[in-house]
Amino acid sequence: MSAIILGLLAETSLHPGSESSGGVVDLPVAREATTSYPVLISSGLKGAMRDAYETECRRRAIEDKTDLIFGAPDGAGGISLTDGRLLLLPVRSLNTNYRWVTCPYVLERFQRDLQLAGFKQEFGLPQLKKAQAIAVGSKNLYLEELSFAVSQDEKTIEIVAEAIKPLVLHQAVQKRLVNQLVIVSDDDFKYFAGSGLPVNARNVLDKKRKTSTNLWYEEIIPADSLFYTLLLPRLGKEALLPELLGMFDDHPYLQIGGNETIGQGWCAVSCWKGGQANG
Repeated sequence: MSAIILGLLAETSLHPGSESSGGVVDLPVAREATTSYPVLISSGLKGAMRDAYETECRRRAIEDKTDLIFGAPDGAGGISLTDGRLLLLPVRSLNTNYRWVTCPYVLERFQRDLQLAGFKQEFGLPQLKKAQAIAVGSKNLYLEELSFAVSQDEKTIEIVAEAIKPLVLHQAVQKRLVNQLVIVSDDDFKYFAGSGLPVNARNVLDKKRKTSTNLWYEEIIPADSLFYTLLLPRLGKEALLPELLGMFDDHPYLQIGGNETIGQGWCAVSCWKGGQANG
């Protein structure tokens, strides 16, 4: 059956929230249980796409097939979505503006997902120790407060960047991938993804006294983070994929997660078509 991968590049910061925390951060982002990587839970992603599809049907005055695609209260939909998985995380660098960081495990999982969706895309997976990195540029790299010894393996970077490009909507961004991509060890990536996300302080003001009545801390995923999700149609429901993806023809953007009214959650959507998944 046909399969499609959607690339989701954060244009603004994201807050795919989870349950409130008893720690310093009151409202953390949703994370995978095993890796602690930020994740776009499939149910929330499906809800955002359903809402966007319904809105687009009304705008274009076309037949609404929401229940066929996403499911009705008494039946399953024709298309399933996987969790939105993190592929590239932007991290501040003393050497340059920022770098897109990934790791061998994330790339391995991406390659397995490509195979699941029927895409014939393979690339070698490097082995790295802590404080080692593969990148193009200087031999010494500084990410946040950490320093890395860089192996300048331009061929590996180019192969990985080429595999990621179809997930990025903007050509100008695609052109920056090779120079800004960094592969670090799994342990170093876990540190950046687990402890390196921005935390915003927010409050509620008393309208009369203009004083804070409630202060809380909220974790966000920074803009320019790259996620992806698989769209897998059920057997015999392949014709629903073009119906769904048509909503991105004129406006290839999707708003995901919380804090919509303060501009968070906007992602640029890139549709990678052509996979033939088993099933």
